[in-house]
Amino acid sequence: MDKEFIIRFGIASKGFVYILLGGLTVMAAAGMGGEKSDSNSALGFLAGGLVGQLLLAATAAGIIAYVFWRFYQTFVDPEDKGTGLKGLGTRVGYFSSGVIYAFLAISAIEILTGSGSGSGGGSESMLAKVMSQRHGQLLVGAIACIYLGKAIYQIYRAYSGNYKKKVKEQQLDEKTQKLLVVSGIAGYTARGIVVGIIAFLTFRAALTADSDNGGSTKEAFDFLQFEFGTLVLGIIALGLVLYGIYMLIKARHRVVDV
Repeated sequence: MDKEFIIRFGIASKGFVYILLGGLTVMAAAGMGGEKSDSNSALGFLAGGLVGQLLLAATAAGIIAYVFWRFYQTFVDPEDKGTGLKGLGTRVGYFSSGVIYAFLAISAIEILTGSGSGSGGGSESMLAKVMSQRHGQLLVGAIACIYLGKAIYQIYRAYSGNYKKKVKEQQLDEKTQKLLVVSGIAGYTARGIVVGIIAFLTFRAALTADSDNGGSTKEAFDFLQFEFGTLVLGIIALGLVLYGIYMLIKARHRVVDV
């Protein structure tokens, strides 16, 4: 199968997951059903019925394709990031992204085969395991710092215009260019806010030595709703839907180096 197709399919699948995750949360905030979701529980939403199973299978395949791309970027280095400090940092980021989505792919397969519920809890379980290790609080604090760095980078991408770097804008019509800008800025801002809250929750878990004080995307949504209200939750969730749309545009128009 063509590498470029695999890469574009993977990026599009990531976009679909964000549209599903954000859409379910927007519906919950608006009182229209749905639920505050993380990626696992969003995939679990698809599990009912034949159509849902087929869609889940396609999404699982797409996530696996995305993992392939991230590991390909890490080890083959098709974009020539190099072995300098900055290049290695970027490639480590690609690798960590690949690992995270590999766990999501495993979760999707488990839901598909009936061996997993898709109810989430992976982040809390991970923190509990880390916390039980020697110097567990320090390790969890280090994880929180990583989340914080990622959150800052998301905001940087939103307002530096960096999100447009790899997209072939000259091939976009005016309407799509406007959608790219709106979805890129809103999407990366929403991601930055959510990841920033996850960083805060993880710091809290480290300081209290209690993994239950940490959390994933769903817990970040709970925090947003409790501290700032349902309207703010709905706006941030809509931002994640826009991020998913941005990823779909990127899947179609990204410059792909294979």
